[in-house]
Amino acid sequence: MAAGVGLASGEFILFPYIASQVGLVFVWAALVGLGTQFFLNMEIERYTLATGETALTGFSRFWRHWGLVFAVLTYLANLWPGWVTSSATLVTYLWGGDAAWIAIGMLVAIGLILTLAPVVYVALERAEMLKVAAVLVLVMIGALFAITADAWSDVPKVITDASVPVEPLGFALLLSALAFAGAGGGQNLVQSNWIRDKGFGMGAYVPRITSPVTGKPEAAPSTGFIFEPTDEHLGRWRAWWRFANREQLSTFVLITFLSITFTSLLAYSTVFGRDDLPNGIGFLRIEGEQLNATVGGWFGPFFWIIGAFALFAAALGIVDYTSRLAADVIKTSYLPKAKESTIYFILVWVLVLLGSVILLAGFTQPLVLLVISACVGGLMMFIYSILLIVLNRRVLPEPIRVRGARVVALCWSVALFGVLSVLTIIDQGAKLFD
Repeated sequence: MAAGVGLASGEFILFPYIASQVGLVFVWAALVGLGTQFFLNMEIERYTLATGETALTGFSRFWRHWGLVFAVLTYLANLWPGWVTSSATLVTYLWGGDAAWIAIGMLVAIGLILTLAPVVYVALERAEMLKVAAVLVLVMIGALFAITADAWSDVPKVITDASVPVEPLGFALLLSALAFAGAGGGQNLVQSNWIRDKGFGMGAYVPRITSPVTGKPEAAPSTGFIFEPTDEHLGRWRAWWRFANREQLSTFVLITFLSITFTSLLAYSTVFGRDDLPNGIGFLRIEGEQLNATVGGWFGPFFWIIGAFALFAAALGIVDYTSRLAADVIKTSYLPKAKESTIYFILVWVLVLLGSVILLAGFTQPLVLLVISACVGGLMMFIYSILLIVLNRRVLPEPIRVRGARVVALCWSVALFGVLSVLTIIDQGAKLFD
C-alpha cells in the first residue's frame, strides 16, 4: 500500500520535471527522503504494532486535539486534487477532452469505488498491487528501449554532480520532491491504519472499515491496549518488528527509489536540454512525443496510459487515507458512539465534493497544486517527528521503546523538515513581496 500510493507525483511528475530542467543532480534527494521516511514509518508502525491504536490516537493522549490538527492539515494538503488532475491531463494527451471535467469524473469514480468495496483495504490493496506491477513493466520496457546509452553512462552524476538547484527551481519545488519521495505528510501517518486493517501485531484486535452498502459490520473498540512485556509476548513482538522492517525496506524504499531513478533517467534521456519545455506538467506531453519518435509510435501512449493509471490509483489511496485519518480522529476523540465506517464514507464524499468545487473554480494546474500539497505535508512531518519521539519514549513499555540510532534518525527528520519548511516559507514570502 505504501509503495502503491507513494508511486505518484514525486515519481511521475516532480523528480522527472527536475531532471528535465537540471539533469540528474537532485536524484540523490530521493534516497534521503525515502530513508528518512522509512524511520518515520517504522516509528508510526511501532506504536500500532504494540497497541492496536493509530499514532494519531497516541498523540491525542498528550493533547486531545492533536489528532484534529493533523486531520485538518491532511485535508488542507489533499483538498488540492493535483494527483487526479495530473491523471486527467495525461488522459487528454491520449484522447483529448477537458482535463477538469475528466478529473471530476475520476473523483466521482473514486467515491463509488471506496463506497461499494465490501472491505475497503482489500480493494485498495488489489488496486495498488496492479499499479505497482504496471509501473514495473514500464520500468523494464523503458530500460531496454527508451533510455539511451549516454543517459546510462551519466548515472554516476547522481553522486558526482549532486547539488541543490535552488536558483533555477526554488525551495518550494525541491521541498515538494523531497517530501513526496515515496509518501509524505498524512500518508506516513496512515501506516497505522493500514497495518491495523491488515491485522499486523495488536492491530488484529481492531475491526476494519467496511462498506455501508456491501460490507458486514464488525465490533469496534474505540482504543487499543498495550500488551504485558512477558518473554512470550516480547518474542512475538520481535518477530512482528523484524517482519515490518523487512516489508518497508523491500517494498516502499526499494520499489520507490528504483521508480524515481528510472523516471528521472527517462526524462533526462528524452527532454533534458530542450528550450521548449513548459514550466509545468506539459513536459510529459513532449516526453511522450519524443518517446514516439525515438522508440516507436506505441511507447508514448503506453507511457501516458501507465502514468494516468498510476496517478489515478494514487488519488484513490489519497482520498482513502485522508478520510481514514479524519474518521479515526472523530470516532476516537469526539464521537465515540458513532460508527467509524459511516464517518469514513461521509468524509470520502466531502473530499470528492470539495475537490470538484476547486476544479470548477479554475484551479487546474497540477504542478502548482502538488507543490501546495507537499509544502503542507513537509510541515506536518516536522511536527509529528517530534511527537513520535515523545510517544514512543514515554508511552510504550521500556523493552520496546525507541532508542539509539532510531532516535537519532527521528531527530534528523525534525531538523530536515523543520529547516526545509522554514526556508520554503521565507522563499515564498519573499516572492509575495517582490
